[in-house]
Amino acid sequence: MARQDLCIDQAVVFIEDAIQYRSIFHRMDARSMCLYRWYYSNLCQRTLSFTIFLILFLAFIETPSSLTRTADVRYRSLPWEPPCGLMEGVELLCLLVFVADVSVKGYLVGWSQFQRNLWLLAYLTVLVVSLVDWTVSLSLLCQEPLRMRRLLRPFFLLQNSSMMKKTLKCIRSSLPDMASVGLLLAIHLCLFTTFGMLLFTVGEKDMEPNRERLAYFRSLPEALTSLLVLLTTANNPDVMIPAYSKNRAYAIFFVVFTMIGSLFLMNLLTAIIYNQFRGYLMKSLQTSLFRRRLGTRAAYEVLSSRLGQAGATPEAVGVKPQNFLQVLQKVQMTNSHKQAIMEKVHSYNDTLLSADEFQKVFDELDKSVIKEHPLKPQYQSPFLQTAQFLFSHYYFDYLGNIIALGNLVSICVFLVQDADVLPRNRDDFVLGILDCIFILYYVLELLLKVFALGPWGYLSYPSNVCDGLLTSILLVLEISTLAVYGFPHPRWKPETLGLLSLWDMTRLVNMLIVFRFLRIIPNMKPMAMVVSTVLGLVQNLRAFGGILVVVYYVFAIVGISLFRGTIVAPFGNSSLAPANGSASCGSFEQLEYWANNFDDFAAALVTLWNVMVVNNWQVILDAYERYVGPWSKIYFVLWWLVSSVIWVNLFLALLLENFLHRWDPQNHEQPPAGSVEAAYQMSEELMFRDILEEPREEELTEKLCRHPHLWLCR
Repeated sequence: MARQDLCIDQAVVFIEDAIQYRSIFHRMDARSMCLYRWYYSNLCQRTLSFTIFLILFLAFIETPSSLTRTADVRYRSLPWEPPCGLMEGVELLCLLVFVADVSVKGYLVGWSQFQRNLWLLAYLTVLVVSLVDWTVSLSLLCQEPLRMRRLLRPFFLLQNSSMMKKTLKCIRSSLPDMASVGLLLAIHLCLFTTFGMLLFTVGEKDMEPNRERLAYFRSLPEALTSLLVLLTTANNPDVMIPAYSKNRAYAIFFVVFTMIGSLFLMNLLTAIIYNQFRGYLMKSLQTSLFRRRLGTRAAYEVLSSRLGQAGATPEAVGVKPQNFLQVLQKVQMTNSHKQAIMEKVHSYNDTLLSADEFQKVFDELDKSVIKEHPLKPQYQSPFLQTAQFLFSHYYFDYLGNIIALGNLVSICVFLVQDADVLPRNRDDFVLGILDCIFILYYVLELLLKVFALGPWGYLSYPSNVCDGLLTSILLVLEISTLAVYGFPHPRWKPETLGLLSLWDMTRLVNMLIVFRFLRIIPNMKPMAMVVSTVLGLVQNLRAFGGILVVVYYVFAIVGISLFRGTIVAPFGNSSLAPANGSASCGSFEQLEYWANNFDDFAAALVTLWNVMVVNNWQVILDAYERYVGPWSKIYFVLWWLVSSVIWVNLFLALLLENFLHRWDPQNHEQPPAGSVEAAYQMSEELMFRDILEEPREEELTEKLCRHPHLWLCR
C-alpha cells in the first residue's frame, strides 16, 4: 500500500508538472514531493510574487523618493525621506524570502542539477551580492553613493517566469541578425553625416553664414546626432528647412537619407526580427510541448509499471481507469478541465489505457470551455412570456445602444456649446434633465433584463455586469446630486454645498455615461473581434511586458545614478528663465520640459517613456548634453536602441503572428455547442500548436531513463 501511495503521488506531481510546463527532473521521494507541491501551491507562489513586487516597488519610496505631487523641478516640494533602516528592513525580509526560495529549489533539484543550472547559480550570486551590498549600506548609515543591489532587483522577476526566460533566450539568439542590420544603419549614418558635413560647408564665395551648418552640422558629433534623430523622423522637417529655404535641391539629400534609413533599413530590421524571432520562439515552445508530453508519459510509466498486474504480458501493460481517476482527484487543475478528462476516462470502463490513449486524454487541457448561461425563468402568464421574449431579444440591446448613442451625442453638443463658458456662468438645466431621463432609462433597462434573464442569467454576461455596475453608480450619483442641489431648474447654479460642486457632479456623471457607451462593442462583430484580440494579446504577451519592466527598471536606476540633480530650476533673472524670453524656440527651457528629469524613480520612468516614443526626444538629448556633457547622448541612444528599435520590433513580431493566427479564417470556424471539438485557447504555447511537432516515443523514453531520482520497474 505504501508503494502504491508513493506511485499515486508521483503520478500526481508529474501531471501537475505537465500542466504547468515544468521540468520533471526533481526529487521524487514522499517528503520531497510534499515539499514540492507545497512550494508550488497558490499560497507560496503568491507570496513569492508579492515579494518580487514589493522589492521592485521600493524604488518609488527609497531615497530619492517619488512621493511628491509633481516632478517639475520648479514646483516640486521636498519629498519625504524614509529614515535609515526602515526600507532596508523591508528589503531584508524580501531577500530572506528569496534565500528560502533558492534553498528549496536547490534541495528539490539536487546538488548535481543545481551546479548545471545557470539560472539557479546566478540566483545565488545575485542574493550574495545583494546581502553584501545591504550590509555595506547599513554600515555607512545609508549614505553610500551607489547601491548595486538596486540594479540586480529585476533579476528576481526574470528568474521567476519560465516564459520570460525563454523570451530572453530568443532575444539573445536573435541579436546577431539584428547586429547585421544595425551595422548597415551605422554605415548609412556615417556616410550621410560625412556627406552632409561636406555639402553644408562654408565656401569662399559665401557672403552669409550657412544656417544649416550652424544649426545642425556644426561638428561631426552634432551632425551625427541630427541625422540619428532624423532617422526616427522626430525633427523632420526642422532639420531640412534652413537648407531647403536656400535651395530646393537640398531636399534631395534629406529625402534620400530618410527613404534609405527609415523606409528601407528600419523596416528591414522589423522583417528580420519577425522572421528570426518567430523561429526561435517556436523552438522554445517546442520545448514546452516536450515538457508536457514528458510529464504525462512519466505519469503513465509510474502508474503502469508499479500498479500493473503481476505477470502481465507487454501487450497487457497499461493504466487502469480507476487508478487514473484516483490520481486525477488529487491533481490541481481547473474544474472544467478535470471534469472533461474524468468523463473521457470513464468512457474506457475497465479497459487498460495505452500510452497513446493516456496522452490523448490530456488533449482536453488545450480546449477552451464553452460557457453555458443559466436557464431563463419560466413564467405562466402569456403576457409575461411575451415581455420576457421582447426584453431578452438582441433587438432590445440595439435599442439600448441607440439610447446610449443619443446620450453621448447630447453630452458632446453641450460640451461644444459651453466650451468657452465658465462653470459659474453655465446653465445646466437642460443637461441635468437629460441626465435624469437617460439614467432612469438605464435603470429600467437593468430591471427589465433581470426580469427576462433572471438574476444569475443577467450576471452571466460580462457586458451586463459592466452595465449594471455603471448604472448603479450613476443612480447613486444622480440621487446624491438631487438630494444636495435639488431638481434641475433654469439657472441651476453650481455652488459647492458638499465635497463636489454641481459642475463636478455633472461632469462625473457624464464621464461614466461616456464610458458606458462602450457597451456597443460586443454587439458589433468586427469591433468585438478586434477588442478580443487586443485583450488576448495583453494576456499572452506578459513575458514581453515583464522584460520591458526589467529594461525600464535598470535604465531608470542607472539614469538616477548619472543624472540626478543635474536639471536645476531657473532662478530670478537667469537667462534660462522663461519670463526672460532669451531661451531659444523649441529648446528644453522654452518648452518647459522641467519635469523630464531623473531626480526620482517615477520621473525617470516617464522621461524614458518620452524618449522611447521619440517625439521631440532631440530636445531632451540637447538639454542633457548642455547640463551634463556630450557623453550623456550615449545613455539616451542606448535606451533608444534597446527600447524603440529592439523591444518594439520584437513586440511587433509577435503581435503580427498573433493577429495573423487569430484572423485566419480557419481559426474562426467555431464548433457547435456540445460537440466534441472545441476551440483552442490562445496562449504562447498554443499559438503555434498546429505547426509544432509531437515528440517521438524514443525521445521520451530516453529522457525518462536519464531521470536521476526516478526508478521504474519496467
